Amino acid sequence: MAQNITPITMPKFGLAMTEGKIAGWLVEPGATITAGEELVDIETSKITNTFESPLAGTFRRQVAANGEMLPVGALIGVVADTAVTDADIDAFVTRFQAEFAENAGTAEGAETTDEPVTVTVGEHTLRVHERGEGDEAPLVLIHGFGGDLKNWMFNHAALAHGRRVIAFDLPGHGGSSKDVGPGTLEFFAGVTIQLLDHLDLPRVHVMGHSLGGGIALTLARMAPQRVASLVLVAPAGMGRQINMDFINGFIEADRVRALQDVLKYLVHDKSLIGRRMADDVLRYKRLDGAEAALRTIAAACFPAGQQADDLRPDIETADMPVSLIWGQVDEILPATQAEGLPAAITRHMMADTGHMPQLEAATAVNTIVEEFIKTKVATS
Repeated sequence: MAQNITPITMPKFGLAMTEGKIAGWLVEPGATITAGEELVDIETSKITNTFESPLAGTFRRQVAANGEMLPVGALIGVVADTAVTDADIDAFVTRFQAEFAENAGTAEGAETTDEPVTVTVGEHTLRVHERGEGDEAPLVLIHGFGGDLKNWMFNHAALAHGRRVIAFDLPGHGGSSKDVGPGTLEFFAGVTIQLLDHLDLPRVHVMGHSLGGGIALTLARMAPQRVASLVLVAPAGMGRQINMDFINGFIEADRVRALQDVLKYLVHDKSLIGRRMADDVLRYKRLDGAEAALRTIAAACFPAGQQADDLRPDIETADMPVSLIWGQVDEILPATQAEGLPAAITRHMMADTGHMPQLEAATAVNTIVEEFIKTKVATS
């Protein structure tokens, strides 16, 4: 059905425009639109313009939310035949965004409007990327084993509405320093607390993926007064089982093709893992100290091929709202590890989704997080 799906992208109003903000949608999903019909108001640094539809058809999806700032060429909406399923549109959106992210900055004349910075936190240097502003409690994003802040590339800007959203590279990962101490969850939670102190953030929402979910839970145990809520995406610590073919394969892979094959464990839709993505990950893996750091973490957190930490008591006694998101076909941490948890924990099991729902089902995950913080947290 992909041939019946047409993307609507952020237009370029003038040569100097590099990004625009969705000031307000003028049509709702399901509406029949005509070529030239006013679709959306877009705010630039100089003026607000109304963008007219380049084609006729059925407007099926608002991909970009009101208030979201996106670069020129980014996907903002979808026009598709009524016969096209929502699942086909989900797959199209995910593929488009993955390809756009891979190619970002490579086009002639492309400009970067915001960049991560490096900060010194205790004995560590951390690559940190902040987006958004506002009076709401900030949201901190913690990636998983072998990842970096780019793991949130489809979520970071989308969640930065009325609040600061901070993503960072854990020690041993990405652009951060490579000393991981004993490589334990407590170590990483301690560094995260140091980062909160450095940024003067007394209380935050925390969203953690995989190993980062285990770190988030450990942080909530160590400093509950600092954590307003937890969003755990396929978190570590809910069971002993883990796919060591992924862990060991990730550590050992030293060629793009080999790493690309390992990274496919992360997703249900294998076409999302492109050569450019693998090349980007490999570039960080080859930095001095990176492989040793990963081996230390694996030895501490996954000894004898099993998860070392049992965090079920922590999630069961957490003194803050908790939301759990898990892909039903996760090949690294089985989704069955979400079973048997307290009913108070909001659970979202994502069909046809692997270990990275924030990548494969980004729009749904962003909506879940926004609504969770808005409703569940506000009334707690």
